[in-house]
Amino acid sequence: MMKNDLEDTQEALAEDKKFLEDLEKNCATKAAEWEERKKTRAEELRALAETIKVLNDDDALELFKQRLPSSSASFVQVTKAEAVASKALSIVRALPRSTKLEFLALALQGKKADFGVVIRKIDEMIAVLKKEQEHDIEKKEWCAAKFDSSDDKKKSLERSISGLEKDLAEAKEALETTTAEIETLREGIETLDKEVQEATAQRKEEHKDFTDLTAADTAAKKLLEFAKNRLNKFYNAGLHKAAPELELSREQRISVSMGAEAQPTVAPSGIAGTGIAVLQKGAPPPPPETYGAYQKKHEESTGVIEMIDLLIRELEKEMTEAATAEEHAQVTYEQFLADAKDKRRQDSKTLELKESNKARLETDIAEQSDSKAGNEKELADTLKYIASLHADCDWTLQQFDARKEARANEIDQLNEAKAVLNGAGYA
Repeated sequence: MMKNDLEDTQEALAEDKKFLEDLEKNCATKAAEWEERKKTRAEELRALAETIKVLNDDDALELFKQRLPSSSASFVQVTKAEAVASKALSIVRALPRSTKLEFLALALQGKKADFGVVIRKIDEMIAVLKKEQEHDIEKKEWCAAKFDSSDDKKKSLERSISGLEKDLAEAKEALETTTAEIETLREGIETLDKEVQEATAQRKEEHKDFTDLTAADTAAKKLLEFAKNRLNKFYNAGLHKAAPELELSREQRISVSMGAEAQPTVAPSGIAGTGIAVLQKGAPPPPPETYGAYQKKHEESTGVIEMIDLLIRELEKEMTEAATAEEHAQVTYEQFLADAKDKRRQDSKTLELKESNKARLETDIAEQSDSKAGNEKELADTLKYIASLHADCDWTLQQFDARKEARANEIDQLNEAKAVLNGAGYA
């Protein structure tokens, strides 16, 4: 749209330049015509005044009295009037044709020229000249007022366009900044979500490792305790702990009372038939070969039992440290989730505000662009109007003083001619 406005403005500028060239040519022609007209009028009035002055001179009147009989005084007056009218008519006919001069010529024709009609016509011409002068004054004032108001409007539009251009530049810069901030926030939220997913996956893996370690250590501890208890049963009967009797259920008690076996035989399971199990990673190796009957060795058993106790303590320590680490990792993970959730909420709110601000900036830019385009079109129209004012007013303003002076001189000459005609009428 701005490109079309620029093309329209360029076309209007080309037309205005052509119009200005034509105007300069027309003004030059009009100025030349006015000078010629002014010169012709001055010659006309001067010829009329000189003719009337010659015919109305005292010496001329005295000569007429001497050459003509006194009884023919009325004839002399008539002859004098005819001579004045004839001379005036020849002067009028020698001037450029116009409606006013044609009327004067008709009034001066014939044997009895009515100077009263001619004088009234001169009065009318003087009135027309004064009216033309008043019209020029009014037009000069009108042109000056229009030039002032148009120039004020032009400056106001230029200031408005300049302000809009500045506002547009700031709004576009703010839009670029806001768009970049929105992109950064979106990337940050995406990164945060990815970090939460990775942290969750890592926490699950760590918890699984902890669970597996606890299960394995617990099974190892139970197995060691079982082994220790078994050794005590053989070497230290007083330290042996018998397995707790199996508590029968109601159904089992009924069955026993009716002569059934108290506890069905269960096939040995777990590690070495101890009932202690842990996740198996493969088939166990075959048992080693034996070398005859085993002999009790009390001294060695004590060292073995102490070794088992040491291993149990190490397992308990490892499980305690693992539990502490698991608890700390879980707390850290939960705190991370809480912080991430809070940050995501804040970033999402900020993103919403930024997107709202971006929409507002886009609306402002569109409105300011439309306003700027409207002001530019109005400025182009104003410049075109100013050009038309120059076409209409420049010649009037440039020639005002000369036309005023020429009219004043013409009025003075007409008044002088009128005075001469009034004198001739009563001579």
